[in-house]
This record gives sequence, C-alpha cells and structure tokens, in this order.
Amino acid sequence: MPTPKIQQILENLPTKPGVYLHKNAADKVIYVGKAINLKNRVRSYFHKSATTHSPKTQRLVMEIADIDFIVTASELEALLLENTLIKKYQPHYNVQLKDDHRYPFIKIHWQDDFPRVTTTRRLINDGARYYGPYVASWAAYQTLDFVRKVFPYLTCTRVITGKDKRACLYYHLGRCAAPCIGAVNREQYRQIMDNLGNFLNGQTEPVVADLQQQMASASDALNFERAAQLRDQIRTINQVVEKQMVVTTDMVDKDVIAFAKADDEACVQVFFIRGGKLVGRDYFILQGSADETNDEIMTSFLKQFYDQAATVPPQILLPETVDELMIIRDWLRSKRGADVVLEVPHQNDQQTLLNMAAQNATETLTHLRAVWAADESKQTESLTELQQALDLPEPPVRIECYDISTLQGTNTVGSMVVFAKGIPQKSDYRRFKIETVGKQDDFACMQEMLRRRFKRARAKNFGLPIDDLRLENDDGQSKIVNPKSSIQNPKSPDSWLLLPNLIIIDGGKGQLNAALEVLDEFEFRDAVPIVGLAKREEELFLPDRADSILLPRNSQALFLVQRIRDEAHRFGITYHRQLRGKSSIRSKLDDIPGIGTRRRQALLRRFGSLEAIRQASIEELAAVPGMNRKVAEQLKTEL
Repeated sequence: MPTPKIQQILENLPTKPGVYLHKNAADKVIYVGKAINLKNRVRSYFHKSATTHSPKTQRLVMEIADIDFIVTASELEALLLENTLIKKYQPHYNVQLKDDHRYPFIKIHWQDDFPRVTTTRRLINDGARYYGPYVASWAAYQTLDFVRKVFPYLTCTRVITGKDKRACLYYHLGRCAAPCIGAVNREQYRQIMDNLGNFLNGQTEPVVADLQQQMASASDALNFERAAQLRDQIRTINQVVEKQMVVTTDMVDKDVIAFAKADDEACVQVFFIRGGKLVGRDYFILQGSADETNDEIMTSFLKQFYDQAATVPPQILLPETVDELMIIRDWLRSKRGADVVLEVPHQNDQQTLLNMAAQNATETLTHLRAVWAADESKQTESLTELQQALDLPEPPVRIECYDISTLQGTNTVGSMVVFAKGIPQKSDYRRFKIETVGKQDDFACMQEMLRRRFKRARAKNFGLPIDDLRLENDDGQSKIVNPKSSIQNPKSPDSWLLLPNLIIIDGGKGQLNAALEVLDEFEFRDAVPIVGLAKREEELFLPDRADSILLPRNSQALFLVQRIRDEAHRFGITYHRQLRGKSSIRSKLDDIPGIGTRRRQALLRRFGSLEAIRQASIEELAAVPGMNRKVAEQLKTEL
C-alpha cells in the first residue's frame, strides 16, 4: 500500500500528458517516465495488479518516497523532456546507454569561413556538422587520417587571410589545401569540406563525379600536377568503395537495428546503409534491461540514440514494432526535417540485413560478456569484500540464492540460482514446484524447497542412505534420480551434492529463521554460512545477530549481491508465469461440459492457445480428433 504522502499525490495528479519523476527517501531521482495521462500511468504502479510487475519494477515501487511531475502540451513534448531529464539525472531504474559519453563524433566547423575538422563527444547546436557516432576514438581518428589524404583540411587555428608568405608542413605533405597562402579560395575550400561531409555520409558517387570534373578542368588548363593529385584521390576513394558491401538495390539510406540481451545488459547493433552499401556499423550497450520487454528495450534505445545522432536517415528497420512508434516517428521527422519510415521488414533482402545485424549483436554481446567474466580482479574484489563484510572463513566461491514466487497462494514456485566465482552457473539452476504447502505461507514454501535441495547433499557428505528423489529440471519437469549412481560415478558429477560457501535467502529475519530450521534438521548449520537479504534497504541479516549489515553503496560486493538477487527473481517469476498461463487455459477448458482431459489436450495440440481456440470456427473445432459438432457448438458458446 502507498504511504499517505504518496496516496495524496496520486489523488491529485492531472490527467494531462507529461513527465513524472520517482524519488527515493534521499530525494534522489531513481526513475523518469512519460505518460499521455499522468494520473493513470503513475497510479498503475500502485494498483493491486502491481504484484505481477517485474522484480525490477517491484523494487522501484518499494523505493518510491516522493513523486514529481511536469505537465507538457503534448506527448511529443513529454518525450523530449523525458530524454533531457534522463540525461540529467541518470536514474538507476531507467534503461540507459552504457557510457554513451564515450562515443566520439567528427565535427566540421561549418559556421566558420574556412571550416576546420575536429573530434568531439558533445553535440551542440552551433552551426557545425556532425558525423558519427563512432564506437571508439581510434575509429574516428583512423577515419580522419584517411580522409585527410583525399580531402586536405585545416587543423590550425590561425586567421585565414590568403596572404601568408609560407604554408605549413602539412601542405607540402598533401594534407592541407593551404587557403592561408591563397592556394585555394573560400569557395574552393568549402567545396572540399562539402565533399568530405558527403563522403562521411556514405555518398561517394557525387563526390567522385565532382572530383572527376575537377580533374578534367585541371587537365584542360594544362595543370597536370593538380590533375594527378585529383586522380590519386579518386583512386583512393574507389578502393574504399570496392571494400564496402553492397547489401540492397533500392539505394535508400537506412539504419538497420537489432539487439541481443542477457541478464542485465542488452547489445544493440546498428548497420548504417548509405547508397545501398554497408558503410559502417556500431554496437551500443544498454544497462538495466533485466526484466524489460523487447519493446521497452528498443523504445529506450531509439530515444537515446537518435537524441544524440548527428543524422537521421529516411528509413529505419526494426526487428519488431514498438508501442510508441507514432510519437517516435513524429519526433524523428522533426529532427530530420522530412519523413522518416520505421518498419519491420518483410522483404527477403531487408530481412536478411536484419538477421545479420541480430547475429552480430549476439556475437558482440557474447564476446563482451566473456571479456567481463575474464576480469578476475573484479570478481575477486567482490568476493573478498563480501567475505570481510560477513566475516566468512573463506571467500564465497559458490553462492546459492533462493526465492519464492506466488500470486495469492497459487502456482507457488521456488527458484535456486548459483553463482560460481561471481559468475552465473546456469547449468546448476533449479526450479521447484511447491506441493506440500496448501496455503500462502512463504516460510513453509522456503522450507520445502530447502529440504528437497539438502536431502541430496546430506547423503553425499554424511554417507547416509536416502530413497530415490524427485527433482526438478530447469524446465520444471520431474525426474527420478538414483543418488547412488551419480555418487559412485566420478565421471558424472552431480551439482546437488556440492555444498555452497554462502546461502542467500531472499527475505528478512522471518525467512532466515525458517531456513535455519532446515539447516539444523540436516546438521548443516555450522557447515554452510547463510544470510537473509531484505528487499527495502538491501539489508543483510545474519543468524544470532540483532542488527543488520548494509554494504557500501558503491561496493563490488553490493553489486554482486544485487545481481544474484535479481537473477533469482527473474528465474523464479518466469517459471511462475508459465505455470499460471497453463493453469488459466486448463481451468477455462475444464469448466466446459463435454471437454475432458483428452479433448482439452487435442484442442491445445491443434490450436496452441485458448485465444486460437476461441477464434476457430465450429467446423474447425469439430474436425479435431475426439470432437464432434455438438461438443464444438457447446465449446463455441461457452467461449
């Protein structure tokens, strides 16, 4: 239930479009969002249905201590303001481009009579032209090093009069057009810069055509040295163009966007298609994407990326449509000054492009995660900090975290996630369908899960005989396991037999005490350290200790504990939703006269979902094995 302060705010929210800011108890902005109707959107966080929110949103709601809002004249204005405020406050719960400040641009100072070329990480409305972003500084500098051979530009800051007595060394190296000595006038130099800009935009054909015309004019004027320089420039450009992949024949400039996600991060890959050729590609990492839908991830990226993009192409290809498509399209149209088409491709060549971008995103994310996992210093630091904070005898190399997911006592499930040396050990994850607890009792559910987990460990570590155990696979399916076979076969290690160096129970003192009772039953209390993790303040509770432990807010230990807790939430709630969906379909069909187990299974095999059954005709229903027209008519009536 919201606090009296929050309740008063909710009752007085306007029904107009705008932006809302959630704040925590320290008055820090932790989330920025926009809404067509502020009252409806903000109140939705606190409805009874909020129990079905993602774990991330549930944690956000628990931290909200105050709410600010700003009314705007339209949804478009709200979108622009939302972008500005997210950049300003960098809220913890918003999906954000990771280190977006690191992406450099090439800047042509077009507002000057003789534009210089530099690199920058900031876009300013100063009359300059920006190209990029480039995924790393070296890529921008490498590009500049090449283009200066073809388009000799200024780098010095001297005042250009055209009357200097001598040029700098770059002129003699062919890297500067030397307007300082009058080698080219203002119009000629700006034409060079215009060609450079077109080249950076991927428009090579008009650049080559202009250079060919200049070469012919120089040759006609018997200026063979100048003609030779232009010939070499054309040859260099053609060599680059030959290396560019022709990926489409429609010649429309476009960006192709796809992404891959894992845990709390998503990798977005952007292909830049200009004149039918793939002229470049960049990847971007989004943080805070755990539990976010594909639509939310793509919407967040589009708003943040094109807010800082130097140019917007006329066409953008997406892997799937987004809810805010119309408002984002209007915003991009205003930035570009012309129509922008956002679409999910259906043509073969465009679909191939999208698949290629998605594959690159997956490969890039896999590579980056492998690099991060190889950073043993960060993992060692987090485990050492956790050992010191909890006064453990050794670093917690194997950590197991347990969580219960339920909705009003139905389809209750337990989840167990394992982190080995600070890295998810997904092969050891387990799910438990709670069966012995007949009512909503989180303590009893936690105890059932832990008993089923530690029966097996006791058999191995104490050499006690136990009966065959029913265990749950990752998909929740039951299987019968003979513990003797895996114990006696060293080539088939059983992760259930491993004791953790630390157990994290999702919950406060009550859940911790319930778990301690199970450890006492199996005589593991002295062998396995255990803590309870409270949601609100992320407090750690230890056995036989009255006060809680708060890890430093920027410590690697806290980040590790948060990742483990979030992973347990995600793993458990995914399974809970699957069971809830299956039981919902089953109960509705079971309530219909004439539909028994066999007919229900046959219908689901034929149509796949309750909605598909509802949309089917009587003839289609009657054609299902085991069905007849009378039962089909009854089913149609009931649905």
